[in-house]
Amino acid sequence: MSDMTIHKTTAWSAGPGCHGGCGQKIFVKDGKMVKIEGDETHPWSQGRSCPKVLALTQYMYHKDRITTPLKRVGARGEGKFVPISWDEAFDTCEKRMNDIKAQYGAESMVFAQGTGRDIGGPITMLCYSFGSPNWVQLGLSGHSCYTPRLGAMKAVFGDFAVADCSQFLEKRYEDPEWVAPEVIITWGQDSTTGCPDGFYGHWIVDCMKRGTKIIAVDPRNTWLTSRSVHHLQLRPGTDGALALGMLNVIINEGIYDKAFVEKWVHGFAELKERVQQFPVERVAAITEVPAEVIVAAARQFANAKQAAIQWGVPVDMCPDGTSVAHAITCLTAITGNIDIPGGQVIARPSNGVTSYPFSTEELIKLYGEDLIKRLNEKRVGADIYPMVKNFRGWAQPDVVIDQINSGKPYPIKGAWIQTCNIIGGQAARAEFHLEAMKKLDFVVVVDLFHNPTTMALADIILPAATFPEKDSIRSWWVPLTSMKKCVQVGECKSDWEINFEMAKRFNPDGMKRWGKLEDMFDERLKPSGLTFKDLQHQGGWKMPVDGPFKPYRRHERGLLRPDNKPGFTTPSGKAEVYSQAFKEWGLDPLPFYTEPPQSAVSTPELKKKYPLIMITGARSQLFFHAEHRMIPWLREKMPDPYVEIHPETAAKYGIYDGEWIHLENDMGKIRRKARISLKVKPTEVHTMHGWWLPELPGKAPELFGVWDYQINKIVPGPHCAKSGFGGGQYKTTLCTLSKIEQ
Repeated sequence: MSDMTIHKTTAWSAGPGCHGGCGQKIFVKDGKMVKIEGDETHPWSQGRSCPKVLALTQYMYHKDRITTPLKRVGARGEGKFVPISWDEAFDTCEKRMNDIKAQYGAESMVFAQGTGRDIGGPITMLCYSFGSPNWVQLGLSGHSCYTPRLGAMKAVFGDFAVADCSQFLEKRYEDPEWVAPEVIITWGQDSTTGCPDGFYGHWIVDCMKRGTKIIAVDPRNTWLTSRSVHHLQLRPGTDGALALGMLNVIINEGIYDKAFVEKWVHGFAELKERVQQFPVERVAAITEVPAEVIVAAARQFANAKQAAIQWGVPVDMCPDGTSVAHAITCLTAITGNIDIPGGQVIARPSNGVTSYPFSTEELIKLYGEDLIKRLNEKRVGADIYPMVKNFRGWAQPDVVIDQINSGKPYPIKGAWIQTCNIIGGQAARAEFHLEAMKKLDFVVVVDLFHNPTTMALADIILPAATFPEKDSIRSWWVPLTSMKKCVQVGECKSDWEINFEMAKRFNPDGMKRWGKLEDMFDERLKPSGLTFKDLQHQGGWKMPVDGPFKPYRRHERGLLRPDNKPGFTTPSGKAEVYSQAFKEWGLDPLPFYTEPPQSAVSTPELKKKYPLIMITGARSQLFFHAEHRMIPWLREKMPDPYVEIHPETAAKYGIYDGEWIHLENDMGKIRRKARISLKVKPTEVHTMHGWWLPELPGKAPELFGVWDYQINKIVPGPHCAKSGFGGGQYKTTLCTLSKIEQ
């Protein structure tokens, strides 16, 4: 029997599904992964692993995993597929997609991805090689996940920023440059349950151990809120009013950073005037947070020597998510907490390497200004929403689904779906999205398991690889890391391998400079001074050296702007709380508040009929969105989809703990197991999203029970913010509870 070998790599999708970044050790024996452990030498995670990673052997070698390309042979929804070769699969995709291009234009294919995993690089490469401008998170109303926050930060700072938990420093907490944040606001996020958006959730706990105080903004009671010095338990969707109220306190009491504002902030006078519309008493009435708590939290944040904000998707899902993020970003700006130790540090792709494009500038860097300009002319939603045209490369998902139905201004005829269970996961008003997508002529799904989307829509299914089965690079902030292929399962290929092959077929001239995939990695890694092999040989990661990619106070040192002058990468060179970019795009240049579309204020009659606010989508350490329900170790810990109900509410409806009930509204009803809990207020219920049951029949109409268990069946959509980014109603939908008669 051969000896065990240990390979170091980086966890990212597929497998744990997550946003990734953790260093892992893969134990391989006889060509098979037998164990996985955290890499204690990795600066990001320092040896820690989540349950999803630790269950990876069950995921990779699951009996139901798709390990060969499949072709549909029955009608859509019948669940009849036969194995085919990769050559036949690639040939079929090439022909069918080229047929659509020849008849309708390349723009008639959309390229749909899920959340921020190891897919942004591969799917944009394929999308643009095919000639389509339509890269999209299809079904996710308003792209209500991270993009609204990115847009707000870009408009204010000209860059993105994250809470400083020492992650940019190789010595981490021992580095003498770093100081722990005196205060961290955790806004709409229980950070301990996941690793969102280039951020390891337990860094918050690491900082707490070093003295950091928590101000928690969350309608629920969680582990983190119970340890906060202030818990702002707001009404869901009213975050914008809360941020403006805190700005009101800080500005009117004169406890902002006057020196920083004078030198580095543009539009302070206009912001001061705007926040007068949000006195604390009014904000308390809107948010249901007591006025004295708002004042105390604002004072503690403003008076801290250094303070940071770690936020979550609920910010994006507010009615005007970009504006809410704008208001929260202003809190950082006027208190002078930008790019200081223990504050909100500017975050750029590690060592200047772009693997996942977060902005139009990065897309231009990768593909050239001429291509992006031409694609913008036909990008769905770009003529409606200037921010869609000018920030990031997304097509607008709500307009895409409407255009599938209307065929105007041009038809949508095909979809390439990758890392994305649209029907069982991200699509609001899921049945509406399914009926629309049935009209498509050709659908490719790249995935690892059958799910409601593969069963309902796929013509071709291509089997993807987990992260121990793939080579890849990651530069989402820090560190720059590599993923190392150390095993092969079936005929599975990585997303990069699949898309590289298809891109070469569609764009042979543009792709000919890369003989193999590693050549592309080497080119993208060039700013770091390393090749792909170099990066792997030196341990698989590299931290940034001093310069544009490493904190601190780069705006003072001329390290942010292309002209090397001090300042931020904005038109004024300052942090623009009055955003000239937003003004140019026809948006309000100052933050504002919008009431949720369903509420006692917006829809009083609907509120009488459906009196409970339904919060969905809180993160779990066991599942990632709609994944992992078939993994025994994980499902054992949470066998059923539950809904958390306050004891008073349960008594009112006559519901007992553990009872199966319906959540319902005018859109329909879904099943949940009741969990009586003090985690929610009497006016609210909370339930997880993405539930379908792989043990149930997969063919239509059952689709693994998705219409009985997927909460997005009763979440309204399409619905987006004024900017086109934000506004999905995943946290603010009204509902009621009812008994299941049978």
